[in-house]
Amino acid sequence: MSTVLRRLRALRGVTLREVDAKTGISNAYLSQLEKGGATNPSPHLLRKLADFYEVPYESLLEAAGYLRPTTASEGSGRVSALQAALMSAKLSDEEQAKVAEFIEFLRMPRSSRNES
Repeated sequence: MSTVLRRLRALRGVTLREVDAKTGISNAYLSQLEKGGATNPSPHLLRKLADFYEVPYESLLEAAGYLRPTTASEGSGRVSALQAALMSAKLSDEEQAKVAEFIEFLRMPRSSRNES
């Protein structure tokens, strides 16, 4: 959960104080969530964060352990919080190209990566 929240905030380019101001969730508690000091945020708080970050509520419920993770073979159509954040990140054409290149690199077999 902590990694997901940190990445969402980084993708949005906002501070903890900005998230606090828009969601009403205290800066201190948000910090604890992102550092892993606080666990099991309530579904009510996850709803506020999902709305703020413009990601599916279900993806945050899954990250927090309230929903069982789905696999591609189950065909739920559910996207992860990170996927949703990337889809709504409003990236420039150049940024989109760099993200696509990086994903292609990650999907390469390790042996091919070492040759690159």
